[in-house]
Amino acid sequence: MLRDASESYLKIIRSTESMLEEIGVTKVINCAGTLTVLGGTTVDPEIIDSMKEIAGFYVDMPEFHRKVGEYLARIIGCESAFVVNGAEAGLVISLAACMTRGDLRKMTRLPDARGMRDEYIVQRLHRNMYDSNLRLTGATLVEIGGRSGTSEKDLERAINSKTAAVVYFVYDPQRGVLPLDVVCRIAHGRRVPVIADAAAELPPVENLTKFLKMGADLAVFSGGKDIGAPNDTGLIVGRKDLVDACMRLGPHSYESVGSQVRVFIGRPMKTSKEDVIAFVAAMKRYLRMDHAKRFVEWSRKTEYMVSELEKLGEKVRVIRSEAHQLGQLRPAGIPRIQVELVGGGLTAERLIRELKEGTPSIVAYSDDGRLGLSPQCLGDGEEEIVISRLKGIISRHERSS
Repeated sequence: MLRDASESYLKIIRSTESMLEEIGVTKVINCAGTLTVLGGTTVDPEIIDSMKEIAGFYVDMPEFHRKVGEYLARIIGCESAFVVNGAEAGLVISLAACMTRGDLRKMTRLPDARGMRDEYIVQRLHRNMYDSNLRLTGATLVEIGGRSGTSEKDLERAINSKTAAVVYFVYDPQRGVLPLDVVCRIAHGRRVPVIADAAAELPPVENLTKFLKMGADLAVFSGGKDIGAPNDTGLIVGRKDLVDACMRLGPHSYESVGSQVRVFIGRPMKTSKEDVIAFVAAMKRYLRMDHAKRFVEWSRKTEYMVSELEKLGEKVRVIRSEAHQLGQLRPAGIPRIQVELVGGGLTAERLIRELKEGTPSIVAYSDDGRLGLSPQCLGDGEEEIVISRLKGIISRHERSS
């Protein structure tokens, strides 16, 4: 059975490789992590099999979502859950739910948010490239605190009758940020819900419920990162009343408003039956996975890269992730290294460009002005290819200098 599945998967891979070649797309070795711009993650054969099977028949999508949510909540250990088409969509629908709270008239009006709670609060140190998309709901971003940090009074002063939610982007540890449990205490004292963006906060698997236990009303995760589901999936977990409101605003909801049948703000954020079942299969697999074994493998690949680069002597300085501030590199629990070329003028940006433009194409990232390497998405033996290419680039640069 396993052999048949493996052979079937190899046929799919060969067929896809041929199609990519026809289109003119190049596969890459991913040394950067589960990034959306690289397709998120690879999808296991058993997950693909679940997608193939459900593709051959129909289901009632609203009922499917409800039953899947109940099932996921049960196996994860949370109050309620809803599969969405990515973490960003999850954030938008979560905020919309906090703004409308199941009020049908308000639901039909979004993104016209006049007359309802139409502000969301974000700490200055949490500002990022994603927070402005929450304005799709019609809400206004209210920034609190400064570059040095946020105080409890900053949050207390910002909350008012127009506050729909406080949105907390999980980048901890981050100096100066008002911690999640403190944010929840203050917000809940004013009956304001807290949404935790935990898109890339796996591993560890315990984080699936950690932020809810800390007080967050809703937490949002990406499916296409460590969970191993397709890149266009995500998950909202949390309070049942708010998750129910998210489902009502979602892509498969139809409700009568007077003489009309209406859809809502989540309609463009459609999930297919194939994506939803794939997420279920991926979550089941994720929960039974040996995460300690994966960490050992990541550490082995990292140590191999460190030891090989250190053989270059004084030309290269290698820094393990534990030795520097991770900042917003997520998830924080995966070992990484920084590579700094000492002298010679070979910059991290040039190394990244040459790695990407070579054959095979290798994608790394810039980390605090140094070359960053992550083992999370490296296949068997790919760490050796990365190091071989790096050594070749450094050697060529030395000869031409």
